[in-house]
Amino acid sequence: MSTATTDRTEAQPAPQKRKSHASLGDRLTFPRAVPMLPAGLLLIGFMLGPILYSLYLAFTDNAIRGRGAEETSFVGFDNFVKAFTDGDFWNSVALTLVFTIISAVIGQNLLGLALALLMERANRIITFAVTSVVIAAWILPEVVAGYLLYTFFASEGSLNAIITAIGLPPQDLLFSLPIIAVAFANVWRGTAFSMLVYSAALSSVPSDIYESAAIDGAGPVRRFWSVTVPMLRPAIATNLMLITLQTLSVFGLIFIMTGGGPARQSQTLPLYMYEQAFSYGQLGYGTAVALLLLLIGAAASLVYLRLLPEEDKR
Repeated sequence: MSTATTDRTEAQPAPQKRKSHASLGDRLTFPRAVPMLPAGLLLIGFMLGPILYSLYLAFTDNAIRGRGAEETSFVGFDNFVKAFTDGDFWNSVALTLVFTIISAVIGQNLLGLALALLMERANRIITFAVTSVVIAAWILPEVVAGYLLYTFFASEGSLNAIITAIGLPPQDLLFSLPIIAVAFANVWRGTAFSMLVYSAALSSVPSDIYESAAIDGAGPVRRFWSVTVPMLRPAIATNLMLITLQTLSVFGLIFIMTGGGPARQSQTLPLYMYEQAFSYGQLGYGTAVALLLLLIGAAASLVYLRLLPEEDKR
């Protein structure tokens, strides 16, 4: 009898333990959410508020002076139609793409990767020296960097002193090729970020993969294309997305060096937006241009996200 009772007792399932973690709804009850209210109010006031106000301005004729300053009216998509029919706007779009491709996609990305690969094989002294110089240019304020590069490219600057010393004719790139000059300045200032990204990514690649490839007869070039590039694919896509978004918004560097000139030859979208909003006083139209710049950045981000492996998108 006692044996049967014992068997039945052992056969009964053990009582389930009560879950110690409350659901999300239980954790976000009003008393527990009180400490989060100040942070939430700050986010709403300083982030969501300006975003919503910018969306509102883009569809109005709000201005600093004139009719739009006295009485702001809703104009629908007129600001966007004005942008799409303005030749100066399309000139700024083209210059923005040229500036971004030269200085970010080609310049910062490739130079940062090259520096990271070279420093991986360099000794500590060379690595420290190169890293210090590159990062020093990166941490400089944009205004200071702009003045430094302006004096470098000026007609009586360091560049002409160097090229005339070796017998070449002087150049004035700030007037002949201003978009190239400001693109070079942006490469000089921003390469450190790409270098640090790729240095961190290369340090995570197992060395035994390179050893196996070398045993199989792969040379340095083959190891780079068959091992290094596939392993760095997530870092490449992430780096391209970040430096592209940063380059699209560069304003101070170009404004200090050229002011968008001469004859709008270096007027990228941020400078065009500034001119329309503050020089001409058309805040509504300038805000609409800013939203179009935001859409360009979003489209570029979607393109780079497609470069990521499927497992990194989850």
